Amino acid sequence: MPDPTGKDRRMLKPETRKSADGVSPVERLHALVAADMAATDRMIHARMGSGVALIPELSKHLIDSGGKRLRPMLTLAAARLGGYGGDRHINLAAAVEFIHTATLLHDDVVDASTLRRGKVAANLVWGNKATVLVGDFLFSRAFEMMVDTGSLRVLDILSAASAVIAEGEVMQLKSESNLGTTEEHYLKVVNAKTAALFAAAAESGATLCDRGPEFVNALRAYGENLGIAFQLVDDALDYSGRQALMGKAVGDDFREAKVTLPVILAYARADRQAAAFWKRVIEGTQSESDLERAITYVEETGAIQETMNRARHYADNAAAALKPLPQSEIGAALADIADFCVERAY
Repeated sequence: MPDPTGKDRRMLKPETRKSADGVSPVERLHALVAADMAATDRMIHARMGSGVALIPELSKHLIDSGGKRLRPMLTLAAARLGGYGGDRHINLAAAVEFIHTATLLHDDVVDASTLRRGKVAANLVWGNKATVLVGDFLFSRAFEMMVDTGSLRVLDILSAASAVIAEGEVMQLKSESNLGTTEEHYLKVVNAKTAALFAAAAESGATLCDRGPEFVNALRAYGENLGIAFQLVDDALDYSGRQALMGKAVGDDFREAKVTLPVILAYARADRQAAAFWKRVIEGTQSESDLERAITYVEETGAIQETMNRARHYADNAAAALKPLPQSEIGAALADIADFCVERAY
């Protein structure tokens, strides 16, 4: 029977995703790979060093700002899940974090962001030029560490992902201030900008194991679907008060006239008055009171709930991708993280 409230009850049971002591699945996975995470953090801080003092100073501003290191954690977890016993996964995880950090620095310049992880964005502190160049430095360091693994396959996976991420940035420019953006184009951007690195992080860690293509493909599918779910939730949160609790400014996407799924759905379901509003604020000009009205429209049309339902679909796909693999504590934590990434919006 359908839920009379219109809400999917699976999204409203955080108690099933936390232990009695309140530990989240992300925290649980971190504990399971704690020694590897500590080694990865040491590697990150060692390799972001430079004789040019501004480089480590700016890098640390973002790297030490409280991020959960989820992407490198996926790399470490995939390697451990496959029984890998070496230490090359540490280099690989640090490289993944550097790629992620570099893309965030570049994103903040492109988007003229003011806040990142609850702190003033680096581009406002050091300027656009320094922020872009330090991002370039971190990309270069990431490739050095990929080479250090001695695996051409790993180098292929992460270098291809880096190119796809850049393509996604360019693709997103086409959807800014463009209400003609389709759901298909939007999902292509999400796959490129976000899911590609999640997928590559998990796939590269799995590649270090001698487990065959089925194992590697399962971890890649998990990462890709998790990344899509993660981004859909982020885009929904941009129109929610929960965003402020996560260290991000509410309405950033709206102010930047980004056409994300909540906007696409709200515009498609809009009456004449609402359609005129969206036309003005996305393709024209905005006033101070417009964000509150936009939030009302996306809520009244069910666009937020529909976006969350789509996120749930991809989270379920991520968990399902792990089912053929042998049961383990790490595998269970990964499956729970897929649910948790959706539930964090509630």
